[in-house]
Amino acid sequence: MLFFALIVLVTLLARAAFHLGVPGLADWRAAMRLGLSLALIFTGVDHLATPERYLPMMPGFVPFPAQVVLFTGLCEIAGAIGLMHPRLRRLAGVMLAIYFVCVFPANIKNAIEGLAVGGLPSAGWYYWVRLLFQPLVIWWALYASAIIDWPFRRKRTPVTAR
Repeated sequence: MLFFALIVLVTLLARAAFHLGVPGLADWRAAMRLGLSLALIFTGVDHLATPERYLPMMPGFVPFPAQVVLFTGLCEIAGAIGLMHPRLRRLAGVMLAIYFVCVFPANIKNAIEGLAVGGLPSAGWYYWVRLLFQPLVIWWALYASAIIDWPFRRKRTPVTAR
């Protein structure tokens, strides 16, 4: 939930920056990409710098949990970079959506077992509410990378016969 709050905050700041004259953030998708990218870099670096915070969240069926935590941090950073590169954007969006599905079991475990992760609230309800944001983050990655337009369908111009 804090991850999503960071995404939204950076997105809104990016839109405000555009209105103050900063180029390149003319549409919501660009601002959403920047918001998601910066949040992913922040959390990816945190996975690499303090992997011990994430180890208790790892489900028992995951082999080599310490290496997986480091790998997820690298995935987050790679996804952030990919979103900002036009040629990699769509691939990054799809891969991030898959990534967010793959980390969902860790978030479920966290909620069920009531694990308090350092730096996050210790209230049990927080981790249950956080699960509700997972589909929204998946949508965000797909929308920001222009994989989907839902629910903001673009108006298509009719194709005229030649």
